[in-house]
Amino acid sequence: MNKKELKEFLDEKVIQYNNQDFIESDPVQIPHLFTLKEDIEIAGFLSASIAWGNRKMIIKNSHRMMELMGNTPYDFVMSHSEEDLTRLETFVHRTFNGNDFAGFIKGLQNIYKNHNGLEAVFAKNQENDSLQKSISEFKKIFFETDHLARTQKHISDPLNNSAAKRINMYLRWMVRQDTKGVDLGIWKSIPPSALSCPLDVHSGNVARKLEILSRKQNDAKALAELDAALRKMDAQDPVKYDFALFGLGVFEGF
Repeated sequence: MNKKELKEFLDEKVIQYNNQDFIESDPVQIPHLFTLKEDIEIAGFLSASIAWGNRKMIIKNSHRMMELMGNTPYDFVMSHSEEDLTRLETFVHRTFNGNDFAGFIKGLQNIYKNHNGLEAVFAKNQENDSLQKSISEFKKIFFETDHLARTQKHISDPLNNSAAKRINMYLRWMVRQDTKGVDLGIWKSIPPSALSCPLDVHSGNVARKLEILSRKQNDAKALAELDAALRKMDAQDPVKYDFALFGLGVFEGF
């Protein structure tokens, strides 16, 4: 395919997968359960944070997280007691356990109490065409509070050469102005043009087959290469192509 044909092919795949049917098999359904901005942000952040492995298990365990917080995530973050945190000890998703969950709740409370909330933290360090510095600075702020050293591994730092797939997916959910109703687009202080593709095994493999990614590892350097290619196809909404790459990989075995 030449560049024009490739763009047309991927644009068609975006239309095919960027629609309401996508929600029922994806953890983006979790923040869709809520209407309060802070509930959406927190539900999205927590479910994105455990988004690796089997998708059905991710969704099941994300619902479990919400249940443990009484299905009022913002209220739980802001007014939990130590006894409330002990209820979280039963939670486990792969290597993310109840102690990690409690550490995340404390980190989120600090962000809302002392840093004006999640959107403000990510918006503060944004660059023209990148949120990778924002993610790195967010991690520092998130772990200002007491936490176990093991918990830090559950938030990636792109400045340490991570592709930071889960957090880039979360930012897509919060920022992208999606007319199809999948991404929530509740953050207005960050432009969709600054988003990065959530690079994982599926999207990476498809991108290599389509020859828009040459680097073998799924790391920060690969992400920069892929982002540059996607921005050439749509500078204003580059991560819409995540739907095409992911859909081709997961649903079509491309």
